[in-house]
Formats: sequence, structure tokens, C-alpha cells
Amino acid sequence: QADDSRASLPSFAIKITVLKMAQAHNDKNQGFATTAIHAAQQPNPLHGAVMPGIELSSTYAQQSPGVHRGFEYSRTSNPTRVVLENLIASLEKAKYGLCFASGSAATASITSILKTGDHIVCIDDVYGGTNRYFQNIAVKVNGMKLSFVELAGSNGARNLESFLSKPVNRSASNRPKLIWIETPTNPMLKCVDIEAICKVAHQHNILVAVDNTFATPFNQQPLLFGADIAVHSITKYLNGHSDVVMGVALTNSQELRDKLAFVQNSIGAVPAPFDCYMVIRGIKTLHVRMERHAENALKVAKYLESHAKIERVYYPHLPSHPDYQIAKRCMKTGGGMVTFLLKGGIKESRAFLENLKVFTLAESLGAVESLAEHPAIMTHASVPPQQRQQIGILDNLVRLSVGIEDVEDIIGDLKLALDHVGNTSKL
Repeated sequence: QADDSRASLPSFAIKITVLKMAQAHNDKNQGFATTAIHAAQQPNPLHGAVMPGIELSSTYAQQSPGVHRGFEYSRTSNPTRVVLENLIASLEKAKYGLCFASGSAATASITSILKTGDHIVCIDDVYGGTNRYFQNIAVKVNGMKLSFVELAGSNGARNLESFLSKPVNRSASNRPKLIWIETPTNPMLKCVDIEAICKVAHQHNILVAVDNTFATPFNQQPLLFGADIAVHSITKYLNGHSDVVMGVALTNSQELRDKLAFVQNSIGAVPAPFDCYMVIRGIKTLHVRMERHAENALKVAKYLESHAKIERVYYPHLPSHPDYQIAKRCMKTGGGMVTFLLKGGIKESRAFLENLKVFTLAESLGAVESLAEHPAIMTHASVPPQQRQQIGILDNLVRLSVGIEDVEDIIGDLKLALDHVGNTSKL
């Protein structure tokens, strides 16, 4: 059994090892692509291997009790995981990164640095698993408080200020401790002015965590806008190949890093070394993939917007998007996600989704292959029905993760599936 007496803070030796690995090929002046390929990595000094090794050992030899080479037990720290953590930190312009067994584990670990009775403010449109965790675990099990607030769009910061100014939220016992943001949101693709939200939150001494899964650091880096923590479901774009489940939290704060490391080690929801290696490999093509995802997604969005059987299309870099100006200012591209409303209801949605061939009907997103899903039935089924209606997650809402196939084949597949949708009129 590992000695947990130093769980809150790694030994000096670990610090030195991590620092060396983080600085290897990590020139802050280099471009995103160069960073994605080289950061936190260097050829193996023993045999010159270009790729990081997959270190499967669970434990490490010590020269004397408490005297080791920087690693003692793989739940606490693992060489392959350290490379990945520093690689993603480099992409997000963060000092520290900590990987977890899933995006949900990262979310749970971040909220675990709070205490019973602490108040979380969450954007109203959020991944169904995050909504489920906050409402059913953070609140019902851990005794926290939760409020959903519209934080997207040009009024987001004013909405937050108005909420925080209410007398009930100014009391010491009810003052929020954490603001949780997704941008773009899942599934409605609403966009948040991160800098404006952080400015308001920090005036009230509140932490801000931003789920950057949909955008990725290729498009935006929340810490540069003032966020305290950036979080990803690595499962999605960072890995990009539908074969790994993992999450990560990133920060520039030593205090937050130490708290998160304590939770990471104490709860033990850490990824396997082989999975970490897979993600390191996947990230080497992140910039190429994201460019193609966005190029294809914009063409898909424009095609759908012109189609007679489509009621409305949501894509951040479409001029018709309500948060278009924020998205253009904050995001390099519009990303690879497209959400739209069919004319009709559940019957039309099923007809469309059941007749896709290039798109796979499946949950998740961000992989090289195109995926389609029905949020109300699939990814957001756990969201209470009334809340789904308020957000806009309706029976005719479809979410697409546009892959990097030939765009002509993608659009052709959408056309054929739409041909199976009966002629309907908006009631």
C-alpha cells in the first residue's frame, strides 16, 4: 500500500522531474502545432526513442526509505501521465495539469475541493453528465448548493452580477464559491464572454472553471481570459479517435494545483499509462484535425441553414448565431459541432437519424468520424424535462459532431437522410 502521508504535496524530487519534463521542447514562443507535437517530450536518454515510453509499473524502487527518483506509486504520479499532463498544460498556457480517469472524474474532483454547503453557479446549458453530477451528487450527497444562471451571450456578465447582488447570495453562508462555464455549451452551442464573466466573479472572490472540451485550446485558451481552471473531457477532441476515456484539469495556481493533486491521489480516479500514451499520440495531430473539423462543420452549417426541412441551425461562426460576435472574438474557428432543429418532432428526428450512413448514431463527439445524436433521448436524458424545455433541448433537436471525412460525402449523407424526413410544416 502506498504511503499517503505526502499526498497533498509531491516530494522535491517529483517537482524536479516534472519541471524537467515540462520544459523539454516547450518554447513559449513556438506555435500551437509545434507545441502539440513536441512539448513536454524529449528523446529517451538511454536509447533515443522519439516517443515517450509507456511506463506500466505500479511502484518504483527507492534507494533508501523515502529517497526515490521522483516516482513512488503510479496512483500518485506516473512518468507517462506526467508527460501528458504537461503537454496539455502547454497547449492551454497553464503551469499545471492533472489527468483523471474521465471528464466526469475531473468535474467531480474539481468540486471536491469545495466544502459541504458551498454554492456552485452553473451555466444553464451544460453537458448532461455535469448536470446529473451537480444535481444528484454535489447537492444530494455532498450537501452543496446549486444555481443555474444564463451566463452566455452579451448579457451573461450582467446576469451574473445581478444574481450575485441579490441579498440572499451576498450572505457569507450562501455566497457562491465556484462559477462553472461551458463555451460553446452542450448541446445548444451558446458562447460565453469568459473575460467578462471572470471579471465579475473575481470581484466577488469566486473561482471560475471553464469546460473547454468543445472549443479545445486550438480555438481558445480560457486561462488567458482569466479563468482559474480549464477542464476537458480528453475523450473528445484532444484524443480524437473514440478509443480513450479521460479528463484533465489545468490551472496556473499552485494552491489549486496542490488541492487538485490531493484529490487526484486520494480518490485515485487516474488514467492508465497506455491511455495516456494514446492521447499523447492523438494530440500530435490536434491542430490538423481541428482545422478540418471546423472547415467541414461550417460548410455543413451553411448547407443545413439553406435546407427547407431545417427550422434553425446553431453554429458559433454562422452570422445568424446569437453569440456570433463573442465567438468570432474568442474562438479561432467555430469548432466541429453543429446543432439544429428539424421541422417537426420526434418522428422526423428518428427518420433522419435512422437513415444516416456516413454519420454514426452514437453518443460522444470530437473524433475523426462523424457522429450524430438526439440530445433529449441520449446525452441529456438525465436533465429534468422542464429544464430541457427551457434550454431548448426539444424532440426535434439534433446534434452533429462533424468529422474529417470528405465534406462532399458528409453533406451527401445529410441530404439522403433528410430526404427520408416527411414534408412537415412548423406548427
